[in-house]
Amino acid sequence: MDMKQVNAGKLRAIGYDAGARTLRVEFDDRRVVEYANVPSETWRRLSTSGAMWSYFRDNIEDEYAARRVK
Repeated sequence: MDMKQVNAGKLRAIGYDAGARTLRVEFDDRRVVEYANVPSETWRRLSTSGAMWSYFRDNIEDEYAARRVK
């Protein structure tokens, strides 16, 4: 999965696998978490948001099943 480097709040990188509908997020403490069943529209809104950290907290963090990868 290609990761896009970001510097937004605690986010450091984000990536999306459209086929698997999986969002991967790397945080500033180096944790990597994958969120399952994330629609492509949610990914588009996150990746283009001017307030990415707020969008993530409000629309993704507690809305989708998460599992820690690293």
